[in-house]
Amino acid sequence: MQELLKELFLKTYGEPASAAALPGDGSDRKLFRLAGAGRSVIGAVNADAKENAAFISFSRHFRKCGLPVPEIYAEDLQKGIYLEEDLGYANLFQLLTKLRAAGAPRSALFPREALEVYRKAVKLLPKFQIDAGQTLDYSKCYPRAEFDRQSMMWDLNYFKYYFLRLAKIPFNEQALEDDFNRFTDFLLEAQSGYFLYRDFQSRNIMVREGEPWFIDYQGGRRGALQYDIASLLFDAKADIPFDIREELLELYLDTAAGMIKIDREKFRAHYYGYVYIRIMQAMGAYGLRGFYEKKLHFLQSIPYAVKNLEYLSRKAKLPLELPAFDGVWRNIIASSYLRQFGAARPGLTVRVQSFSYRVGLPRDDKGHGGGFVFDCRALPNPGRCAEYAPFTGMDAPVIKFLAGEPEAARFLKNVRALTGQSVENYRKRNFTDLLVSFGCTGGRHRSVYCAETLAKHLREKYDVEVEITHAALRPATSPEFAARTA
Repeated sequence: MQELLKELFLKTYGEPASAAALPGDGSDRKLFRLAGAGRSVIGAVNADAKENAAFISFSRHFRKCGLPVPEIYAEDLQKGIYLEEDLGYANLFQLLTKLRAAGAPRSALFPREALEVYRKAVKLLPKFQIDAGQTLDYSKCYPRAEFDRQSMMWDLNYFKYYFLRLAKIPFNEQALEDDFNRFTDFLLEAQSGYFLYRDFQSRNIMVREGEPWFIDYQGGRRGALQYDIASLLFDAKADIPFDIREELLELYLDTAAGMIKIDREKFRAHYYGYVYIRIMQAMGAYGLRGFYEKKLHFLQSIPYAVKNLEYLSRKAKLPLELPAFDGVWRNIIASSYLRQFGAARPGLTVRVQSFSYRVGLPRDDKGHGGGFVFDCRALPNPGRCAEYAPFTGMDAPVIKFLAGEPEAARFLKNVRALTGQSVENYRKRNFTDLLVSFGCTGGRHRSVYCAETLAKHLREKYDVEVEITHAALRPATSPEFAARTA
């Protein structure tokens, strides 16, 4: 393969070159860096002639549209080889990994240098999809010209047979197939006809002098806008904080709305459906490359994919009933086995909540079932005193009352010990979700105070994400609590 590329280099530039193999990706294509004649280029060898034709055609089209993609210098499609621009040594995922390795805690803000590249990439995506997509030659698409029902069913069955089967996740074949059909009908309701990049993720965005350059769009085809932004924001091992994902999604929608009319409500109605199908396609690849082909680095993405599913189960209710899907997700989320591959460190989110026993015990049908319910009704009740009744556990008078009670101090000391043991164990085992609930009679004073106190302690002691809600209060957040108890 190297000799073929050297011959093409010699024919193109009139001088010989050295060649060094580059690490492989998930495809059968082989890449080499060729150096000579005062230049460096990337040589590709791929026996799939239609895939080569798609990549070369798309690359030249995108270059004409002013998009940052590699220039094609030479090709010999009879031999399945071509030379393209060398975009450097670092992709966006490698940059992100390097910045995180510099020592910032996981719960810290997303590395600014990486975030700036993400923002630039997100703003360029609609130019691929909408502007350049209008005049693209879709006859070159391979293996299909559209992300249609057939394409979707391929991805769903890829997930079923290469991930669910090999990961030993139980499912009912007919029930899941019925859900696949309902799910596909739902996805096909989204407005389509744009260029769908297909694999728009951090490893396919090169970074040169702080600017994003794009590769590996040869699987592109017509499709809905939602798929590509879902691919980027739910790229498993990139593990983007969920608030940053929301910021980037809004930036994407603002940019796309400057090109075409965007109904944000309709867009979001289908967005999480495309998130799900993208995750399933990726998990199929993890199963094929990891479980079947024994390429272990693919398995390291699985704990991060499970974390994404856990988040989606809490935040993204689809507007249709998919009972077999729901059962599969619950089984994946509940699996300890799937969380413990390699050196994955997906991070832990502790969900702390307060509730009222008058309403009843809370159910955790959105996590993997781990956690605690603490009964605060044995503590002194400020709600019985008229002077405290109008307040809540986030207000200074109630905070002062309970902070001065020895019984509350002893109770919270035991709570911290129990929850701390679980936090430390869960982090070692790659569990990504822990629910801690506090209940009292009305859900307004003792339970709220205890929930807020534990949340503050967890943020200060551990490198974890903490979410807090108060079921009996509106709004169910507490931005001032830390300041009041400092």
